[in-house]
Order: sequence, then C-alpha cells, then structure tokens
Amino acid sequence: MTTNRITAGVERALLENALDRNREALIATARGLSDTDARRRLVTSLTTPISLLKHAAAAERIWFQRFWAGLGESDCDGYARRDEGTFTVTARESLADVIAEFERASRRSREIAARFALDDTRDIPGEGTISMRFTLLAMIEEFARHAGHGDILREQIDEPTRGVAHR
Repeated sequence: MTTNRITAGVERALLENALDRNREALIATARGLSDTDARRRLVTSLTTPISLLKHAAAAERIWFQRFWAGLGESDCDGYARRDEGTFTVTARESLADVIAEFERASRRSREIAARFALDDTRDIPGEGTISMRFTLLAMIEEFARHAGHGDILREQIDEPTRGVAHR
C-alpha cells in the first residue's frame, strides 16, 4: 500500500495522511531484508530493523488500544507494556510476521482513532491529559524518528563498507 501525500485539506486528513506515510516509511526500511539481516545488531541498543517494527506495533497498541479504547494490557492483541519488551522479537517470528503485526495494529489504531474528535481527551497516568490530536502528532513523531533509525540501519546492511576510508 502506498499512501499518496496530501498537502492541503482539513487538519484530520493531513494528520492521518502523515501518520500513514510514516508507518509505510518505517516498513519500507525493512521490507526485502532477509530474516537474518532484519535481526542484525548494528548498534548497542536493541534496535534492529525487525525490532523497530515490533516496537511500533506495541506503540500502536499502547496509545490507541490501551489509552484510547481503554483496554487492559492483557486485552490488547499483542504486547502493550511500556518497557524494553516492545523491542523483543521471538525466534519464531519472521520479518513478514512482524510487518503483518504492525499493519494489523495500525488498522486497529485507525478504527479506534476514528471514534474520537481531535479535541477529545483522556487522562493518562504518566502522560497527563492528552488529546487525539496530540496522540496523532506523537505517533507521527515516533514513527518518523524510527524510520530514520531504520534508514541508517538499512544503509549499514546494504552497503557496509560505504563511507569507510580505504587504506
């Protein structure tokens, strides 16, 4: 799926379009990698191409299923705790599995978000009062940042010697 960029229109459409484009950009950073390359640890953190997608799926569940739909952690359709576990990918999960998980979580987030106006609010422990507008903006920011991380990881995987001075 490719979401065409829109540059004019109502605020809601612009926000949702930007979020969908960032979701797609994050997926694009990993699409086509082998499962081995998607799991390669190139930095000291838990950040790998596949773990970024796993984390993004959890972020969708935390912000939309938990915060907006009011579901408990165990009622969400996957990991929804705010800790480093959001980056954990089991050995049984393939890159295709994790991409599909993120896409499912994103679809569910769209459905939940559609029930609320941009100015609707929720009081969230540790966050304060948040609006749907803030939530959409926070997810745009989150996925743009992680797509940037994914771009850098992908560059390292695809061209590991590029930019390295040859002696």
